[in-house]
Amino acid sequence: MPEYRRILLDGAVVETVRDGDELVAGDGRRVKIEDARHLPPVVPSKVIAVHLNHRSRVDEFQIALPDTPTYFHKPTSSLNSHKGAIVRPEGCKWLNYEGEVAIVIRRTARNISPAEAGEYIAGYTVANDYGLHDFRDTDAGSMLRVKGSDTLCPLGPGLVTDWDFHGKRLRTYVNGEVVQDGSTDEMKWDMHYLVADIARTITLYPGDVLLSGTPANSRPVQPGDVVEVEVEGLGKLTNHIVTGPTAIRTDVGAQPTESEEVLSTALGGDWEFRGIRPPKR
Repeated sequence: MPEYRRILLDGAVVETVRDGDELVAGDGRRVKIEDARHLPPVVPSKVIAVHLNHRSRVDEFQIALPDTPTYFHKPTSSLNSHKGAIVRPEGCKWLNYEGEVAIVIRRTARNISPAEAGEYIAGYTVANDYGLHDFRDTDAGSMLRVKGSDTLCPLGPGLVTDWDFHGKRLRTYVNGEVVQDGSTDEMKWDMHYLVADIARTITLYPGDVLLSGTPANSRPVQPGDVVEVEVEGLGKLTNHIVTGPTAIRTDVGAQPTESEEVLSTALGGDWEFRGIRPPKR
């Protein structure tokens, strides 16, 4: 399966093809993968993410899925890359990982059927749909700051074409320990369905990205943690968590909160305690 990566090489943005443990530019220059300065593998006009899709995640939250998927938007300013730093703003506590598969659009798609959708997909990459749940009380509807804050959409390391999404394992690691372990087969709506659903009313352009959902066990991470998302056949996306250089301003807008809604979502699997959570010991 061909794999394409965008890197910074000699000060310029260069598209490369993977050849073993090296990346090869169109002019023949080669760079070791471990030495490359990675960029997001695509440049989308928009990033759209499905709320819930994996059965294990739904079971964890003890809820029922709607008949059709629901979505939110991550602005392109949230894009990040393989080995990039994920910024948790100073004053925030509840930054969660969510390992996912990202769908990349190949050509303009509008009003297509699920059966046709595969023809409009360029390939797939690995994503981590980080959520800053400190802002969930004010942004639960839009998820704008929760999921759209700067650096919270790493993609990579590369775009893989001709990848069959069926039966593929997805794992997330924090500091080398497995924290999520799922499969694409537990998705209620597959990649083709998601593309066709969005394209009914929103035109998808080449490079646009759709995030397909995460399995159970999204949990908070701390500055200094190393988070890796590995998808069978797509590779491993690695990022590290840092504290932002400035605090959230207090003279404008909603402030980070730590309500039952925030805790129940960030800690996962205990929504039955919402409003009656036992005191911390």
